[in-house]
Amino acid sequence: MAQAMAQSAVIIGASGGIGAALADAIGEEGSHDVVHRFARSFADAARIDITDEASIAAAVAEVAKGPPPTLVFVATGLLHDGERGPEKALKDLDGDWLARNFAINAIGPALVAKHFLPLTPKAGRSVFAVLSARVGSISDNRLGGWHGYRASKAALNQLIRTIAIEERRRNSSSIVVALHPGTVDTALSKPFQGNAAEGHLFDAGRAAAQLLDTIEGLRPPDSGKLFAWDGAEISP
Repeated sequence: MAQAMAQSAVIIGASGGIGAALADAIGEEGSHDVVHRFARSFADAARIDITDEASIAAAVAEVAKGPPPTLVFVATGLLHDGERGPEKALKDLDGDWLARNFAINAIGPALVAKHFLPLTPKAGRSVFAVLSARVGSISDNRLGGWHGYRASKAALNQLIRTIAIEERRRNSSSIVVALHPGTVDTALSKPFQGNAAEGHLFDAGRAAAQLLDTIEGLRPPDSGKLFAWDGAEISP
């Protein structure tokens, strides 16, 4: 019987609540021979800043030393930073803040795909997943506000769709997907957790398990779509 090919998993944003929990869960599962953890706050070869394309390329060179990744998960995102947070009204729009939202929430993950997807196998199941958000759904937007976050996540969802189409030509079994984790008890959601429905504020460990379960249930026809933590598809 042929021996199974060694494989690795890559978690980008592994210093955050969800990213760290994902890396821990994958390591405990033993489904991948190597789990690479990258984050902007990490040092040396483990450091990656998704707004710096050179650091992404350096991370790829590090991963390329070992078995190919069959799971790449981008667990990064920007909702607020210090006193700056999501806009409540049109008058709050600021060009620099909008640009930063797009740089971290849309452009960065796309650059990660640009460099990491060629490293994944050309045949067999592989998954490239990014954290997105339900508020990035245009059809689901009934409240307004949060202009930069909504728009950057909508852009991310479109990029995922476009990347998935191209990736399917390289590997018909690949899955490129955006995932909504729900409201998770992390620093990103801390100021807004009061809006979570009862029973729908998840700790990071549960959120990671739910996301991995959702990934496990995905098939190639699901590539390019946005799914919630419970496996339900979210309309764009």
